[in-house]
Amino acid sequence: MLNIDIFPKRLHFKQPAGTSRGVYTTRNIWYIAITDSDIPNAVGIGECAPLFDLSCDYNDDYEKTLVSICNDIRQSSAIDYDKLKEYPSILFGIETAFSHLHNQDFKLWHSALTDNDAGIPINGLVWMGTHEEMSARMREKADAGYRCIKIKIGAIDFNHEVDIIQSVRRLYSRNKIELRLDANGGFSPDEALEKLSILSEYDIHSVEQPIKQRQWADMAHICKHSPIPIALDEELIGINHTDDKRRMLDAIMPQYIILKPTLHGGFKGCDEWIELARERNIGYWVTSALESNIGLNAIAQWAATHNPTMPQGLGTGALFTDNIPLPLTIKSDSLYIDSRNFPSNTDILKHIEQL
Repeated sequence: MLNIDIFPKRLHFKQPAGTSRGVYTTRNIWYIAITDSDIPNAVGIGECAPLFDLSCDYNDDYEKTLVSICNDIRQSSAIDYDKLKEYPSILFGIETAFSHLHNQDFKLWHSALTDNDAGIPINGLVWMGTHEEMSARMREKADAGYRCIKIKIGAIDFNHEVDIIQSVRRLYSRNKIELRLDANGGFSPDEALEKLSILSEYDIHSVEQPIKQRQWADMAHICKHSPIPIALDEELIGINHTDDKRRMLDAIMPQYIILKPTLHGGFKGCDEWIELARERNIGYWVTSALESNIGLNAIAQWAATHNPTMPQGLGTGALFTDNIPLPLTIKSDSLYIDSRNFPSNTDILKHIEQL
């Protein structure tokens, strides 16, 4: 028989995290711990981490919904994927917890990452800020050894953002630093192509979500005519059924999609996105959505099973002053997991309770 405990927690950012939608200073997370009377001394820990202004399954009754779903799972001892399609952040946490429970270890999947000490290539992330802050963060990432850097744009004056990107290119050619830009829907449809044309002078790898989601005709036009490849991110949120995924991809035909299990259907839903993208020769990479190390560990291990070659959008949860201690480390521009040094389940549970 299953038992599921829920631990609501609030994490705190070391410094404000700015996007075109606003600034994050705290992060609400619900950890779940599953035990099974048939598996003595085992526990499965997962993380449900919806973004309040972005996730399709977040509302003021989120915790009530989570409790109800966990009660259903207690009775059935199984994941109802059809029902949980509409609750991707909850599905992600439950998938993680079940994988942990049945492996009885934080090594959730076998891959070169966990079995052979191989790293996953990742991009560095430069958050929005003032011109001086963003320029300093850019230099810091380059000096740390990142060969791919993602810059969030759309919150300060566009000309100032162009100045920052221009200054980067004066110092680092595309052979030294690959630049990805994330607009978080910050451009209007009327101005997007003009701004993309200006940005194309600086050898940009891709621009994420140049306009807000649910403007398929405008986005399709941009993807077709943009001088820079377009990657969809927020556009995937709330599209949880196979036919709807096909319809969106066929309507827009982006160059890339960006997959976040917390937002885009858990691991099962993201596996489906990957299959549909490959059928259409659309590229993809995986990124996190500001999860703590419980979620990051799971996302990184799942991503590694797909043998990524492009830099992924992963880190170590170092954004938070309070986090779960797991052996995730970054060396140069790759993420490593020392699976031999995972803490005990008891220690992790104690840490969660004390947050």
